[in-house]
Amino acid sequence: MAAKEVLRQVRTIDPVSNGDRVADVWLENGTVRAVVDRLEEIPTEAVEIDGRGLILGPGLVDLYGRTGEPGFEERDTLESLAKSAVAGGYTRVTLLPKAVPPIDNPAGVAQLRSLWGKLGSIDPAFHPPQLLLWGALTRNLEGDRMTELADLAEAGVVGFTDGSPLSNPVFLRRVLEYSQGLGRPLGFYPCDRRLAGDGVAREGVDSLRLGLPGVPAMAETAALTALLEEVAEFETPVHVMRVSTARSVEILAEAKSRGLPVTASTPWTHLIWDTTDLAEYDTNLRLDPPLGTPGDREALVEGVKSGVLDAIAVDRAPYTYEEKTVAFAEAPGGAIGLQYSFVLLWNQLVTSGRWTPLELWRAMSANPARCLHQTPPSLQVGESAELLLFDPHASETLSKREILSRSSNAPGLGTQVSGRILRTWC
Repeated sequence: MAAKEVLRQVRTIDPVSNGDRVADVWLENGTVRAVVDRLEEIPTEAVEIDGRGLILGPGLVDLYGRTGEPGFEERDTLESLAKSAVAGGYTRVTLLPKAVPPIDNPAGVAQLRSLWGKLGSIDPAFHPPQLLLWGALTRNLEGDRMTELADLAEAGVVGFTDGSPLSNPVFLRRVLEYSQGLGRPLGFYPCDRRLAGDGVAREGVDSLRLGLPGVPAMAETAALTALLEEVAEFETPVHVMRVSTARSVEILAEAKSRGLPVTASTPWTHLIWDTTDLAEYDTNLRLDPPLGTPGDREALVEGVKSGVLDAIAVDRAPYTYEEKTVAFAEAPGGAIGLQYSFVLLWNQLVTSGRWTPLELWRAMSANPARCLHQTPPSLQVGESAELLLFDPHASETLSKREILSRSSNAPGLGTQVSGRILRTWC
C-alpha cells in the first residue's frame, strides 16, 4: 500500500456528514488528508488513481456474527473470517461470545485478541479489520448466572449479549438493573422458544404449502414486547438483534416514539429473500430467525429506510458442507455473508431505485458503529482511512470458488450482479 494516494474525481459517500459528491481525495499514511473539489497539486510521490465512475465510502461495520476458531476450525478460522471481511468492504467486525470456550471472562477476551493480533504476521501485506467483541451476559452462555460484567467491561468488550434468547424474565430484569452504570449496550434476541417449537419457517401460506413446520410471528413479538416493558422501567441501553417481522417494526416504532433507549437491527438476508424463496428447500436459506413473509420483508426494508431499524447485520454463522447438506428441517440455522452482503444489497435496494447509496451506507457503516457506542468510520479530514472503493458498473457472477471462508453456506451464489468492491483500507 502506497504511503500517499490521491483518488481523482471519485464519488464520495459519507453518512456521517450526509455527504454525496464528486471530489479528489488525498490519503497519506492511513489518514484522510483532504477531500476537495479538485486538488491543484499532487503531493510528492503520491500514487494517482482515476476514480471516475467509482464510489469511495467509509468501511462497513458488522454488528454481530460468529467464527469457527477457536473450537470449530473446520467451519472457519479467524484468518478466513478476516479475509472475507476485507473482501466485502468491512473494516470492523464484532464477534458474539459463542466461541469455545465462550467469551465470558477477561481471559477469553485476551485470548481472541491475541489470536487476531497474529494475523498480520501470517501475511505482512494483509491488514485485518478491527476486531470488536461482545462479552457474554451469562456464564458459559447457559442463561441463568450473570457473568462479571464489570470485569468484562474493563477488559474492553463493546457490549453484552449471549446471542441466544433469554427465557427467564426475572433474570432479564436483574441484568437490566445491574448493567445500568456500565455504559455499554445489552444485545437481546427476542424469541420465545416455547412458541417457536420445532418450527423452521415463518408461519403462513408458504410454510403450509411447502410442508415446513411454522414459527409464528408471536414467538418474536411476545418476547420483544416483554423486553421493552422492562427497558421502560430501567432505561438501560438495549440493542434488539435479528428483527424479522412486520409487527416487530411497529412495536419498535412505538417504543422509539416513547424515547426508550433502544436500537435495532435486522439480518441482511431478510431484506432480500422471504418465504416465497423456500420452494427449492435451499438450506442456505434455513435461518434463525427464519425468513419472513413478503409482507415482513417489505416492512423490514421500509423500517431500515425510515430509521426505525437502525442497522443491517450480517449475523455470520459458518457451517460445513456436511452440516448443511441435509434435509431443510434438519439443517442448522444460519448463513455467512461478509464477502457478498454489500453487493447483493446494492443490487436489491440501490440499483432498483428503492434506496440511495447514502441510505445503504448509513445502515451498514455509521449506524452499526453507533449501536455499539463507537465512533463511526467517516471521510472527514484527519480521520483514519477506514474506506472501501466500489465499482457499481462492474458485472460478475457470485461464485462458490471465490469464497474466502472455509464455509460456503452463502445465499445468492450463482447470482449475476452489478458492482464489485475493488479495495478496502483497514
